[in-house]
Amino acid sequence: MCRGSKNKSMPEVRSTSPLVLTALQGIPLIEAGDDLGALIWGALAENDIQLQDGDILVLAQKIVSKAEGRLVNLAEVAPSKEAQDLATQTNKDARVVELILGESKKVVRTRPGLIVVEHNLGFICANAGIDHSNVRGPHGQVGEWALLLPANPDASAQALREKLEAASGAKLGVSIIDSHGRAWRLGTVGITIGLAGLPGVVDLRGQPDLFDYHLQVTEVAAADELAAAASLMMGQAAEGMPVVHAGGFPYALREGQLGELLRPEAEDLFR
Repeated sequence: MCRGSKNKSMPEVRSTSPLVLTALQGIPLIEAGDDLGALIWGALAENDIQLQDGDILVLAQKIVSKAEGRLVNLAEVAPSKEAQDLATQTNKDARVVELILGESKKVVRTRPGLIVVEHNLGFICANAGIDHSNVRGPHGQVGEWALLLPANPDASAQALREKLEAASGAKLGVSIIDSHGRAWRLGTVGITIGLAGLPGVVDLRGQPDLFDYHLQVTEVAAADELAAAASLMMGQAAEGMPVVHAGGFPYALREGQLGELLRPEAEDLFR
């Protein structure tokens, strides 16, 4: 069954219209305390987009973390003995390792330059999702700052959804995404780390295929598929377009949460 909703009703396909993704121009560099809802609302107007029922706003994790003040000055981090030992094993900055340990339930794998963990949010990722790229603090050098993931991305997505729905009168979805590696393939891809108002997983089991064979195991990570598409529009370097408007999402919106997308440890062959 779909892990989040436990809803065995047939998933409703909203439409067969094209999925249209628009990376919003006009989002400024985000600082702690900025009102993302107001900034996105202004950018939608600047890009001549009026929100409609079923639309989804996809946000890069980085701007959510920045707005929520998740920047850490490494000069203020005191590494523990555990962090120092792990830093020696992995050739990493002990201060960064201390942050990784603080953001993680447990260490899953290590190699020089990499620590794979089970994040406090429940998913497996490299270096607890801690970022140094495109990160600038209020003082000091760029390399002296690290950015942590949002403390509760589902709640962040829900708060933004409520603000934009109140402003527009439309029924919306909001997704917060990050770039993660994958166990089976090279390269990073956009995945969802928080969502509100859209399905994380769509359960297609029991539906007929073209030859009337009823699907047995097919569950679609719809939120992750959208995240990957939106990540293409955002870019990974200096593009400066951290918000994507999505129209034509093929599945009906519903309440959703990150937990739908997380594989239980007992079913995870890589742990």
